[in-house]
Amino acid sequence: MARKKFKKIYRYSCNLTGEEYKVTTEAKNPDELMSVKAYYELNPEKDDRPEHIKIQLEQEEQ
Repeated sequence: MARKKFKKIYRYSCNLTGEEYKVTTEAKNPDELMSVKAYYELNPEKDDRPEHIKIQLEQEEQ
């Protein structure tokens, strides 16, 4: 029987929103990490998500 591979999980939090998330790779600069939501709030001109996704996210916030 083969052993199950162990994946190390790293926990980081967004420096703007405080949102916590888990990733399987270690970040080079964990102090500079931000969530996708925070990135799009800072850079609305780069928001290339489809309209139905934007509407869905607005509804979930309310």
